[in-house]
Amino acid sequence: MARMRLTLLLPLVVALCSCSGSGGGGGGTSTPALPVPPALGVVSGPSSFTGTCGGTGGTLYVNAEVEPHFAIDPGNADHWVGAWQQDRWSNGSARGVRVAATFDAGASWVLTTPAFGACAGGEFQRVTDPWIAFAADGTVYAIALGTTGGTFTQGSTNAIVVARSTDGGRTWSAPVTLIRDGPGFFNDKETLTADPADARFLYAAWDRLQQGAGGPAYFARTTDGGATWEPARAIFDPGHAAQTIGNLVRVLPNGTLVNVFLQIDGSEEQPISSRLRLVRSTDRGATWSGPVDIHEQHSLGTRDPATGTPVRDGAIVPQMAVGGDGTLHLVWQDARFTGVRDAIAYSRSTDGGLTWSAPRRVNGEPAVPAFTPQVHVRADGTVGVTYFDLRSDNADATTLFADYWLARSTDGVTWQETRVTAAFNLNTAPQAGGQYFLGDYMGLASAGDAFVPFYTRTTGDLANRTDVFWARIGSTTPAAPVPTEAKREVARDAQFARRVAANLAAALAARRQKE
Repeated sequence: MARMRLTLLLPLVVALCSCSGSGGGGGGTSTPALPVPPALGVVSGPSSFTGTCGGTGGTLYVNAEVEPHFAIDPGNADHWVGAWQQDRWSNGSARGVRVAATFDAGASWVLTTPAFGACAGGEFQRVTDPWIAFAADGTVYAIALGTTGGTFTQGSTNAIVVARSTDGGRTWSAPVTLIRDGPGFFNDKETLTADPADARFLYAAWDRLQQGAGGPAYFARTTDGGATWEPARAIFDPGHAAQTIGNLVRVLPNGTLVNVFLQIDGSEEQPISSRLRLVRSTDRGATWSGPVDIHEQHSLGTRDPATGTPVRDGAIVPQMAVGGDGTLHLVWQDARFTGVRDAIAYSRSTDGGLTWSAPRRVNGEPAVPAFTPQVHVRADGTVGVTYFDLRSDNADATTLFADYWLARSTDGVTWQETRVTAAFNLNTAPQAGGQYFLGDYMGLASAGDAFVPFYTRTTGDLANRTDVFWARIGSTTPAAPVPTEAKREVARDAQFARRVAANLAAALAARRQKE
């Protein structure tokens, strides 16, 4: 039975820190403190799962919601649907995927649970990596990764599964399996994209990692609105000693598909370097081009500056959006601007992904790490980028204060940022392999002239460590300019390259933590 819950939360007094201390990261705030939006919507509620479903092993964080994704109906700006991992485990995945739908722009929500996992009557022990897509006719699709057993362990199973809803997210079809593998392969970080001009076409993309070998980009499509799916297949293979991750398809106005990904060169245990690349299809995914290089990627990851505890972030998961004019907008974590900590890098392409602008820093405070970006383009062409940073943190080792921000730009060169939520204590988040975990990605969409971030943050309650929130950031919401440096990148040496490689190894090890 679906449940409805609405809570409007006034700005939390959890250490708003408008004074913005040193952050423990070596610098004060260079932009003015900004007010929090007057109300934040809470979407998630208490867990609906009971008993011992989801298996054993690791720590189960009941009521913890992480890694949300979000979309708005292209034909109805009041109809929103989001999904997240419900009840996260410390050693990988969650008890299930929870979906929330609103038909009145967030005033009320209907919560449902597609039958992906055993806790919801499905096949797989655990579920992770949810993604939502709206077809042009308003049909909603949810995709997820189902797992039983540990990654590459004897007797384990993992699969990419899709469900659809023809009533706006109130009910869901039985899941359709796009690919199923045993212990020799692992499918990961799937995304789902609907063709905005034709409801018959949807495109799923992910990486399929072979134990002891590489990880090609995999792809499956439906040409009949989800009634059937073509067999999954590799569309780009980086070779035996390389892998892809973060595969994400975007559809240009002329119908061309662009699949972006991060290519990691070197073995799973000893990665060497990473670069952003893409492949293109001019026949709706039937055939694909060779790879196009975009930029090198140099992420160092995020840590608590006082304790060194790592934060699970989006360091190896790029995000991309397409505007109505066909411009592609790409964001990712990168330390190229400081040499010592990650910032949010942005680049764009006006020729369908063939060439790209020089990376620019989006985040407003370069003296602290910024992480886990998401990007979306409004109908008027305004670009929005959300991200977390640690500018509200202080020297107290018992806390780790984080903020969530939205940066906006009309030209991709000058940016203004708005605080999305009050500062919150990140070190009470669920642990994932010893890392603080809110998700490898967050949700972001737009309704009219407003961006709608859809994200998780901690609550301060250890019995309900995180919740899913939404905020509405309109054109008149206060914002401050992001300073632009004359010199946008720093020199990179061999030591820097070793630190980048070490972070790649840590990030890849973390993604194997999927029970």
